[in-house]
Formats: sequence, C-alpha cells, structure tokens
Amino acid sequence: MTRRHVFLALAVLGTALLAGLGVWQVERRAWKLALIDRVERRLAAAPVAAPPRAEWQGIDDDSAYLRVRATGRWRAAAPVFVQAVTDYGGGYWVLAPLDTPGGTILINRGFVPLGDRAAIRTPTGEASVTGLLRVTEPDGAFLRDNDPVADRWYSRDTAAIARARRLEKVAPYFIDADASGTTGWPRGGLTVVRFRNTHLIYALTWFTLAAMMAYLAYRIARAPRDA
Repeated sequence: MTRRHVFLALAVLGTALLAGLGVWQVERRAWKLALIDRVERRLAAAPVAAPPRAEWQGIDDDSAYLRVRATGRWRAAAPVFVQAVTDYGGGYWVLAPLDTPGGTILINRGFVPLGDRAAIRTPTGEASVTGLLRVTEPDGAFLRDNDPVADRWYSRDTAAIARARRLEKVAPYFIDADASGTTGWPRGGLTVVRFRNTHLIYALTWFTLAAMMAYLAYRIARAPRDA
C-alpha cells in the first residue's frame, strides 16, 4: 500500500469520525431541548404529592424539578448547613428532616448568609412544604468532599446526611422549598434552573471539520498516481 492510499484511508476515517461527532451533538441537542421543555412544563404545573417510599427506587435525574408538596412533622434534629453561593452572596442552604407518612424527606428550607447562621433554629411542629424535587448530590462539590465528621457539607448528599444525623428511611431526594413570603432567614425559592445548550454550535463545528476532511480526501484521491 502506497503512502497515498494510507493518507486517503486516514482522511476518509477522519471524515467519518468528525461527521459522527456532529450527529452525536445533534442528538444531544434534541435531548437537551426535550429536557428543557419537560422542566418548563413541570415548573408551571400544580404541585403533586412527594413520591412516597414505595416509589423511591424509581427516582433518578429525570425526576428533578417536579413540583411537589410534602406534609408531616419536623424531626428534632440539628439543621444541616451546606455551603452555597446565591445572589445574596456566600452562605448556606439550611436542610431539615420532615417526617411524612411516606418516609422522611430532607427539606432545603432556603438560604442563610454566613453571618446569620447562628440565628437559625430547628423547626418544630406540623408543616406542609411546597417546592421542587431535587435529586441527591452525592460525595461533595468540585475538589471539595463532604466531611460528615466535622459537619462540613458542600453538597446535599441525602444518604450521607441521613447517616450523620442518624436518620432512617430517608428519601433519595430533597425538596427545595418555595419562598415563604417572609423577609427572614432561611429564604426559599432561590433554585436556579438553567441548562447550557451549545450543542448546535458544536455540531456545526464538527460538520465543518468533516467537510474539510472530506475535501482533503477528494484532493488525495484526485492527485496524480505515484510513478
């Protein structure tokens, strides 16, 4: 096999690979648009009952941002403070367990700034919470692992929090509570729902490179044969 044949084969292979990446990005774009549409419809819908224990096994990333309502009694457990940054600056999400007939659910009651953490008290009594279902966030944040022993949390890992607070039968999701209408802390309703969608740009980039590689293959094929 001559060098010309080798270069031609590589050019054809490169064209196929780049075109395949472009098709993959088109498929990813369709998936992302469907996800955005599904979430927007969920955000506009009336809340439904939070999934009970019998349905926990089916909770996955596709379950996120469902508007739900949970009714129960606050568990007498110390609040869990998870580091966060919002439009109010640096601070914490405040999580508390709510015992419901369908199991215990961690409720993200909202955000509290750094200087107001000491004023947060454990909620008591009966409560009905409406908000967005969020799937557990295992392990921690980027380059920062949760440290349950030191009670330092960087993500809302429901299983780890349950172990640290000695809670049983805790849902594999938590609820971001809606805004309560009060001006105090913690303040709910701060969930940011934003999906990055640059798949079309990537698809056009891959298809352009595939066209360039195809043209190179054409030029190689049309080049004079080796003597």
